[in-house]
Amino acid sequence: MKIGIIGLGKMGMNLAFNLKDHGYDVRGVDLSEAVVKEAEKNNITVYEKSEALIGSFEQERKIIWLMLPSGEPTEAVLNELLPQLGRYDIVIEGGNSNYKDSIRRAEKFAEEGVYYLDCGTSGGISGARNDACLMVGGAVEAVYAMEQVFKDVTVENGFLYAGKSGSGHFLKMIHNGIEYGMMQAIGEGFQLVEASDYDFDLAKVAKVWNHGSVIRSWLMELAQNAFEESPGLENYRGIVSASGEAKWTVETALDMEVPVPVIALSLMMRNRSQEEDSFSGKVVSALRNGFGGHAVVEK
Repeated sequence: MKIGIIGLGKMGMNLAFNLKDHGYDVRGVDLSEAVVKEAEKNNITVYEKSEALIGSFEQERKIIWLMLPSGEPTEAVLNELLPQLGRYDIVIEGGNSNYKDSIRRAEKFAEEGVYYLDCGTSGGISGARNDACLMVGGAVEAVYAMEQVFKDVTVENGFLYAGKSGSGHFLKMIHNGIEYGMMQAIGEGFQLVEASDYDFDLAKVAKVWNHGSVIRSWLMELAQNAFEESPGLENYRGIVSASGEAKWTVETALDMEVPVPVIALSLMMRNRSQEEDSFSGKVVSALRNGFGGHAVVEK
């Protein structure tokens, strides 16, 4: 099976390698010279334009997987793609798009007979490379056609057919809201530990908490790694950006009249971190860098 990936950034490139490891014929689109060199070094053909990618498919059904920033970049590429695709082709949108946009796009693509799947993607860079977590919404027949692909690139039990269009990105939105709250709690906890009168080794604290305790998690493992590399997180600043999903989660909760105080406050703390450095902010910054490769603002 041939699969085209548009957007060979940190996530897209690792997904391409993951697919290739499972025997899929992968080709992509990206404008970065460094990306092109990296892809070609791994026998992945990269084109500058989507037209060239689409033209490279000999098979009847074209499968295009987008791994682009949400919003205008994704919207522009989808508008460019649609006229080039035909009946029963499949577009998988793996970015962090707003689920309402995904519903609208799926309806638009369906008018032309093209399947649009909204694919909530978690697991960070390492997950994309080896064992992702995918929550996919859209027409059941298209998901069924791609089911083995999704299972191949995910960890065991890491693929869920979420339901109708928008459901995959809805779940990813809520997932990221939960993530905000968890990371903020870890950051605040370590700030208390660091400010105490005790001379704790924070890496050892994170390590013991991650072995048998109730709060053991991948995030705690990332905290341990960060403290081992930089005990006082000197290489980080407590400035943590908000990528949008938690804001959408809070807005959705308000619309649904469901209380989400922890997620809401964690979002407020992200906004506050833009104004003042804090140790909890440094911890959250280190965690984000650990799983997603998000930029670190150095002193």
